[in-house]
Amino acid sequence: MKTNINIQKYPAYKASGVEWLGDVPEHWEAVSLGSLMELKSDKNHPDYEVLSVYREYGVIKKDSRDDNHNATSLDTSNYKAVEPGDLVVNKMKTWQGSMGISPYKGIVSPAYITCKITSKEVVSEYLHRLLRSNLYIGEYNRISYGVRVGQWDMHFEDFKRVTVLVPPLAEQTAIAIFLDTKTVQIDKAIAIKVKQIELLKERRQILIHRAVTRGLDPHVKLKDSGVEWIGEIPESWEVKRLRYLADCFPSNVDKHSKENEIKVRLCNYTDVYKNDFITDDMDLMIATATNDQIRKFTLKKGDVVITKDSEAASDIAVPAYVTENLTNVICGYHLAVIRPNQGIDGKYLFRAFQCKVFNAQFEVCSNGITRVGLGNSDLKKGQFSVPPFNEQLAISEYIETSNTKLSIAISIKEKEIEKLKEYKSVLIDSVVRGKVRVG
Repeated sequence: MKTNINIQKYPAYKASGVEWLGDVPEHWEAVSLGSLMELKSDKNHPDYEVLSVYREYGVIKKDSRDDNHNATSLDTSNYKAVEPGDLVVNKMKTWQGSMGISPYKGIVSPAYITCKITSKEVVSEYLHRLLRSNLYIGEYNRISYGVRVGQWDMHFEDFKRVTVLVPPLAEQTAIAIFLDTKTVQIDKAIAIKVKQIELLKERRQILIHRAVTRGLDPHVKLKDSGVEWIGEIPESWEVKRLRYLADCFPSNVDKHSKENEIKVRLCNYTDVYKNDFITDDMDLMIATATNDQIRKFTLKKGDVVITKDSEAASDIAVPAYVTENLTNVICGYHLAVIRPNQGIDGKYLFRAFQCKVFNAQFEVCSNGITRVGLGNSDLKKGQFSVPPFNEQLAISEYIETSNTKLSIAISIKEKEIEKLKEYKSVLIDSVVRGKVRVG
């Protein structure tokens, strides 16, 4: 990541007068954000394109991303008009840095703050970087309020009193160009590593698929499974429905604590969705359950826990494996416990659930509108290819060994990405607060 712009210290600094800003270059000004802009609320432009504000990107066209689940109103006449160069702020998520200078003409939710930059002493590209820096996000956290973090709000009166640093125009332009150049380089490096992780995960999926559909012997004789979407399987294998392989218990234990119930540790949806393995040292929620629920839903070594309800069908039947007998851990709501019968290895069943060929059947039979769910009868109808028990154990061990190597490689790449993101954040903060000079 080389650049032809030199980085050095400014010759002299002064106290900014604001504790969280510290010392700043002597010739920089420190002014209130409100002195640079004015609030605007131009409406009745339903023909304009709808824009959205992302923490990661700033202001973007709403239709440019498929992960934006905020519904646009059928009547957009009340939406606020935005011109290129305007500041747009999601006041409910300011504490996350969800704001930016818009490069587009369009309309945004009436819940957003929209401002016209009126000062001729500020470069919009510089202001965009400054206001979205971690340094300023820390201040937005201080002035935001609310009972629950995810529902914090912010008053515009507090926002416009935030102190901003204003270097000479030429320096602002140099800073904006420098940061654009450097962040593009860093983002490209991150994108390469993200692609490498995707390839490693794809390799892991191929490994699992091969092992749980064909076994470990590349020369094994095959037969027709009798199920079109499964295809051929080794001669000694069978295809069986889940009801013949395991007991299935959809949980009804919610997150609430009741005085007349017993305290338990609750394994929740996110604990399963984000982890391959459920272990005793996990930081689990404390809740309560009845004696009957404790008897039925206490997790045991060899259990497979799957997601049975979610916002998307693709997130149904995501599995996690219970590696040990757990201390007072209960399976929570939106999950189901799969307890293998004798002759069925839980770890093999866990890997089979990870295989997209088998997992897809549950995605197809889940139903719902705003949320989708997998009924217990549909779960039990699920079909899997089943080798003899000793072969199940061998397959599980093979996948575990191979997967460990892939997981280590993925972890290394993820740490490299985190370091690059940290470097990017520190670089931006250092430049916009004048700790290093760009010139």
